[in-house]
Amino acid sequence: MTSRHRSSESSTFPSSAERTDPRTPSRRTVVKAAAAGAVLAAPLAAALPAGAAGAAPAFLHGVASGDPLPDGVLLWTRVTPTPESIPGSGLGPDTEVSWSVALDKAFTNIVAKGSVTATAAADHTVKADVRGLAPATDYWFRFSAGPTDSPAARTRTAPAADAAVPGLRFGVVSCANWEAGLFSSYRHLAARGDLDAWLHLGDYLYEYGTGEYGTRDTVVRPHAPAHEILTLADYRVRHGQYKTDPDLQALHAVAPVVAIWDDHEIANDTWSGGAENHTEGTEGTWAARQAAAKRAYFEWMPVRPAIAGTTYRRLRFGKLADLSLLDLRSFRSQQVGLGNGEVDDPDRTLTGRAQLDWLKAGLSSSDTTWRLVGNSVMISPFAVGSIPAELLKPLAELLGLPKEGLALNTDQWDGYTDDRREVLAHLRANAVRNTVFLTGDIHMAWANDVPHNAATYPLSASAATEFVVTSVTSDNLDDIVKVPEGTVSAIAAPAIRAANRHVHWVDTDRHGYGVLDVTAERTQMDYYVVSDRTDPDATSAWARSYRTRSGTQRVERVYAPV
Repeated sequence: MTSRHRSSESSTFPSSAERTDPRTPSRRTVVKAAAAGAVLAAPLAAALPAGAAGAAPAFLHGVASGDPLPDGVLLWTRVTPTPESIPGSGLGPDTEVSWSVALDKAFTNIVAKGSVTATAAADHTVKADVRGLAPATDYWFRFSAGPTDSPAARTRTAPAADAAVPGLRFGVVSCANWEAGLFSSYRHLAARGDLDAWLHLGDYLYEYGTGEYGTRDTVVRPHAPAHEILTLADYRVRHGQYKTDPDLQALHAVAPVVAIWDDHEIANDTWSGGAENHTEGTEGTWAARQAAAKRAYFEWMPVRPAIAGTTYRRLRFGKLADLSLLDLRSFRSQQVGLGNGEVDDPDRTLTGRAQLDWLKAGLSSSDTTWRLVGNSVMISPFAVGSIPAELLKPLAELLGLPKEGLALNTDQWDGYTDDRREVLAHLRANAVRNTVFLTGDIHMAWANDVPHNAATYPLSASAATEFVVTSVTSDNLDDIVKVPEGTVSAIAAPAIRAANRHVHWVDTDRHGYGVLDVTAERTQMDYYVVSDRTDPDATSAWARSYRTRSGTQRVERVYAPV
């Protein structure tokens, strides 16, 4: 997501039967990543069993599963074989890690098992792509190394491709800045116990050094390493830090994740040839930095790339829904300024030709009731309109708009209008219905129709709908202007809606998550907010719900969560 310039700046889970169905370039001193990794050494070593070099292996970063298929799921963990084998260190022996999958938490009915070797070359992360499982089934899994077992965790396979599925339920999250707060949204999602999977729509972590990204001027907990991450070792240390969060570990332990990246997994405002938050030369080459970030991501995330080096792929959940997951950073043209017509240039792309053709073909050939699209930046058009002057500057800061208030955010689909027109025209020409974009990035919650022509909406048809979730912790409008929660939204939301008639709702101020519930009749997003992103005991409350009924391509309000 476009951000302000730096210069301005183990549980018991229910069984299947119980389920309730920035910056301007500036000089910096780059600290060596190996030294930075020492920031994690003390706490991780302290967590190991007593003993020094001979300590038993430990599973300090939890376990996770992801990308469920009808017959399998991807399992992940990291083993710390010796106290010095901290993330990014490159130290530690090859270690055999075994895994097992069972139908019960006690592992009395094991249905699959195997082993894999954890090596320093892969930062001692391991994955097991388990197949031969039954569809739509809850399983338990764990890893073992020497005398040590990992925590046990629950996962779930997808329904069979031809299954008539009565319903699906997904957690939906985005934008979790470690320094800005605690991950209580993850804790509340984990406590539900009713998720088929959860979607992370980008910015799973942030690349900035300590104090370089918005936190209401208070760093709740400092990043490791303390400097901006640039090298493979840096990215591994940062991933390792995030994976020590107990709330994140808890969510990974109850349901499989389906994740895509946005920009901060690499660098702010990433495009195919660079990033706003990258200075060529001073910070090494872009090619090396991008390769390091992507390698660490695939090491540390339970993601199964269909094409090496990207996160675009498609998962199917019976006859009810398929989920097309986009990579809107690897192939895009560089973001442009405004007022010169370049946003409409047909030679510029957000998706890249191959991915755009893949998306169009998948949408039109799908035989499922719903076509869900995991989308890291907002596709709905957004115009500033007559937003009051006192709100224009903070809104521009959040969205990356010029401070004088020109009406587009060129990091979103608004900056690549030809790609958007092509997608929407394809939906219209092929009478593709029930397309729902699921979006993160913007640190605000939105419920939108996606019009063929925003200028004539609502007279023009809506091609699709879009549910945008707010941030887990990353600053939104009230944080930027440092006023009480709700203060800005009371003024900004009506102004935004007045200038954007396809926007049914926008909440500019709160943090939280979404729960998407899908049936044949409708797809509904329930929006939840947390009481305080800095409070370890933060509560969660339902805020709003919106749905799109089958065949309508329109959003409507619902007055209770599912």
